[in-house]
Parts: sequence; C-alpha cells; structure tokens
Amino acid sequence: MAHPLVPQIIDLATPVAEELGLEVVGVVFHTNQRPPVLRVDIRNPQQDTGLDDCERMSRALEASLDAAEIIPDAYVLEISSPGISRQLVTDREFISFKGFPIIVSTSPPYEGQQEWTGQLIRRDEQTVFLNQKGRVVEVPRALITKVQLDERR
Repeated sequence: MAHPLVPQIIDLATPVAEELGLEVVGVVFHTNQRPPVLRVDIRNPQQDTGLDDCERMSRALEASLDAAEIIPDAYVLEISSPGISRQLVTDREFISFKGFPIIVSTSPPYEGQQEWTGQLIRRDEQTVFLNQKGRVVEVPRALITKVQLDERR
C-alpha cells in the first residue's frame, strides 16, 4: 500500500516537473529505512532522461518539499529515471507504447499462463489486448499484476 503522503507529494512534484519539461511517473516513500527514502521517478518526454534531468528535478523538488513542510522528519530524496524497462501504468503510456513488445504478468495464471508476451494493441477498462504473431490475445485487467516493456525482443 502506498504511503499516505504520496498523493500530496505527487501533487507537489507534478507542477515542478512540468516546469522543467519533465513528467513524474512514480513516487515511492520507503519509511522502513533510516532515514526514510523518498524516490521520485521522472522521465523526459522529449529525449532520453539523463542525469542532468534528475539533478534539476532534485534541486527544484527539494526546495518545494522544504517549503511545503509535508514531511516532518529527515529523509533522503532520490530522483531517478525508470528507463525503457519500466512498467506501463498510465493510459498515456499504453497509448505511447502501442505496437511495442510487452510482457503481461497475471496472478492467478490466466488460461494456464502467468506471463503473456506480444505487441501491445491497446487496453480498455477490462482488458489488455496483445498481438501474438497475428492472433489477438485478450488478458483481463483484474488478473494483471504488471505490464512492462519487453527488452528481450
């Protein structure tokens, strides 16, 4: 389950990222570590996300977080880029990566398989559609645990 501060952090980080020409693609607050680690994943929609993007975001977000005072104790801020091997989560990502090879993981297994590979066709409210060598496979979203780009292909 996500930490209760994550929605507030996303609300704060999103406009900071947009001002820098970046997108926030994920936020995780690891409070089981000492000090806690706040990891914000970003991407640059115009080019490969680089170290300079992470540094710019880190400086800008750190100032905003300090000013907002929503995290009361000491913490470590980590800005990273999930890279091309990342999971697909948002509608925008599913649209952007249409036609790309993906891996869909399910639990419990669906039709005897726990992992499905193919080209992403689309997703709707109930289903992710894959193209497996010209055959359309429909995987129910309720069973899907993860959808990620397939780097092996």
